[in-house]
Amino acid sequence: MLITYVLHVDDKPGVLNRVSSLVRRRDYNIESLTVGHTAEAGVSRITLVVDANPEAAHRIEANLYKLVHVLRVENLTEVPAVYRHLALIKVAASVDTRTQIMQLADVFRGRVVDVAPDSLMIEITGTDEKIDGLLEVLRPFGLLEVAKTGRLAMARGQSTRGAHTGGPMVDDHVDATVSFSV
Repeated sequence: MLITYVLHVDDKPGVLNRVSSLVRRRDYNIESLTVGHTAEAGVSRITLVVDANPEAAHRIEANLYKLVHVLRVENLTEVPAVYRHLALIKVAASVDTRTQIMQLADVFRGRVVDVAPDSLMIEITGTDEKIDGLLEVLRPFGLLEVAKTGRLAMARGQSTRGAHTGGPMVDDHVDATVSFSV
């Protein structure tokens, strides 16, 4: 079972190494790892996906909290969340096939971000399945290069999960049970 954690950590050297080493020492494979800055200065956000059973997931979460620079851990596996990946796809494109490739990208809500005499580069965001679908329809044209991010995840609504409580912390005036994603 894929378990998705979102960690808020101090933006310090070595934090990512400590997180990945903790998972490695427990003999779990990291399926996806995405790191970036947050709106809060000095805090980074790590989206970590591991293949583990629910019992092991609780142990991993508890151990993540023991790391010095980890501020918050959210297990999004069982909560409503939005998951996205980003891919840049360079595909061979001749004058004859360029329009057809652009139409296919448009069907998948991708957009052309670079045009060269012999290729197109397409940017696409969405689920892993959506990106894989676009790759399959572009494969006959000749995939030249593919760069794909790991999973990004965010809980839906305004709720955030509390530390170790497993329950949402929601403002009383907010109905966090309804949200929509595109």
